[in-house]
Amino acid sequence: MPRRKPSSSKQKKEQLQQKRAVKRGDLEPPPPSTKHDRNRKRPVRPQQSDSSAPAAESARRLQSAFVKLPAAFLEHTKRLSATLPLPRPVPPAVAVWDDLPAQSGSGAQQLTCPRRPKWRYDMSKKEVEKNEEGLFRKWLDSTDALVGAWTDTATPAPPDSDERMPHAPTNFERNLEVWRQLWRVTEISQIILVLLDARCPLLHYPPALAAYLAAPHLARKRTVLVLTKVDVAGAPRADAWAAHLRARFPHLRVVQVEAYAVQPGAGAGGRRAFAPHLPSAFRAMLVDALREAHAELLEPPERLRDAPEKLAAWRPPVRRDVDWDAVLHARGDKVGTAVGGVAVPHAAGKAPAEPSAPGAEVPQDEGAEGEDEAEPEFLTVGLIGQPNVGKSSLLNALFGTQKVRASKTPGKTKHFQTLFWTPEVRLVDCPGLVMPNLVPMETQVLAGILPISRVSAVPLCIYHAAQLLPLEHILGLTHPGAAAAPQDKRTWREPRAEHAQAPQSAPRWTAMDVLTALALKKGWLTAKAGRPDVNRAGNHVLRMLAEGRIAWAFWPPGTPADVVEAHQGAPGAGIWIARDADAADGAFDVSDSEDEAHGERAESDEETLGVLSEDEDEDDEGDDEGDKSDGDTPVSVARSRFALLNLDDGGDDDGSDEGDE
Repeated sequence: MPRRKPSSSKQKKEQLQQKRAVKRGDLEPPPPSTKHDRNRKRPVRPQQSDSSAPAAESARRLQSAFVKLPAAFLEHTKRLSATLPLPRPVPPAVAVWDDLPAQSGSGAQQLTCPRRPKWRYDMSKKEVEKNEEGLFRKWLDSTDALVGAWTDTATPAPPDSDERMPHAPTNFERNLEVWRQLWRVTEISQIILVLLDARCPLLHYPPALAAYLAAPHLARKRTVLVLTKVDVAGAPRADAWAAHLRARFPHLRVVQVEAYAVQPGAGAGGRRAFAPHLPSAFRAMLVDALREAHAELLEPPERLRDAPEKLAAWRPPVRRDVDWDAVLHARGDKVGTAVGGVAVPHAAGKAPAEPSAPGAEVPQDEGAEGEDEAEPEFLTVGLIGQPNVGKSSLLNALFGTQKVRASKTPGKTKHFQTLFWTPEVRLVDCPGLVMPNLVPMETQVLAGILPISRVSAVPLCIYHAAQLLPLEHILGLTHPGAAAAPQDKRTWREPRAEHAQAPQSAPRWTAMDVLTALALKKGWLTAKAGRPDVNRAGNHVLRMLAEGRIAWAFWPPGTPADVVEAHQGAPGAGIWIARDADAADGAFDVSDSEDEAHGERAESDEETLGVLSEDEDEDDEGDDEGDKSDGDTPVSVARSRFALLNLDDGGDDDGSDEGDE
């Protein structure tokens, strides 16, 4: 047997980085080795079917792609986060969303979403895909130019400093396969639900998406804006945003929903457990909006009302009869039947309405009036939006049970999925797409649009969040420089006379001070040097902000200052929404499931590895599933492997005592 070559930890690390880069598609896989060790025993594995390889390749193609920040930019922002002081108290003006970039016609109005190019029936699948790839490359180049010009614009410097924190370039979806999912969903849907996070709806409805939905090829669709996470934003802000959207988009309907309810009792370890639930009032408003949109689709266009011949031949593009009472009361196991892709039952003698092959799709004609179209089998409602707005969560809330996978990590849905609400209405869940918009990356991270595990500029994002929220007050932190000096306990000297110290002014906080103080409070230290693990602390704060554990929300543009100050719990709160449970300092001192989630050890190596793994969402889901407790008996949670041994010892002692009795 040949002798194994010794390898150092550095070589193993390089091999691991290369392997991850190959999985992401950044590098080409190495050529297969020609050497075969016949004497070595290989494990027996079950034979894989021929269909598993295309499925794995399709899953890899649907991975979202974003730009990677250069190392010099990361180092520069990290240094500035340790030197630039944070404005304290937080000015009340930051609580109002700044919509000036979108209203100025310079750059934001020029951004667009890629449209599917026209095709003919005699074109092959390769020709159609080649046209789509060529158009997408042109769109990508023009969008990169607009974003680059916006990034290079000068940002105002703080009044007390000569340096300023640079803007990180905005992120948007760069994978054509993901955009194709949006094309398919918008083509097969008659009513489109655009889900918007109620904490900042305009961030999730950029001008590019609004222009795409208003294009002529989607003129026969109806759009409904759905504000999600109303329970996180609060009723005052959600109502203000709904009124603002109705005034800004008078031709669109706006409804509010929430997708979760707290289960009675607490989960394991004192954590709250949530179940999919849509309150009856929100459900009725959503169904009423769908009913009104369906009624509009049944009305002929105005240009046909003066032409009796065309009006007699006109057919509505949707199903005529829909039992809306059944839709309103549909929930439980009888609804939510999943159908693979667009494979749906059809009547005898009728062809499928939307075949799945790209070269054979039948898009709706831009100039068609519906003369020779057969009545569809059902009403199709599509759900689109950016990642982490709650599309899958809303589906589960509508059905009242877990039908599709919903995760804290944005972008969990990789392929559009079709489920039947009733036999007459079907829902299509589209994967989340990061739309092009002139907003910095740190704002996208704050809203949870980007996966936290793939964020490399953690200090920059914390600096941006600390300008909007008093993080040191919310987390109950003590400034690292305010720690008392160690007391001299030597007794062989005479005690030194104590002098009265002059009162010191309040320390000035920086973003790095916040991370250092949180790491020291939690006891998070690096393995070798024992320094505060600021990367882990930054990831923890960003997750709390994105998941709503630290409640926050913006006010719509034009909100009066007196309204903002009246709803602030304390002066200098910014966009923070103080709850009853976290109004006091140190309320977030309790250990959370995110602290013990698997994969946290890899987060401290973020600067070395660059992009982290996305498998941690499965661990989060596993923790959530384990939160359900059958009784009120307190559950002991082991914080480490050694604590688990102590629990086992305690159980053995109890058993031995009972046996002795």
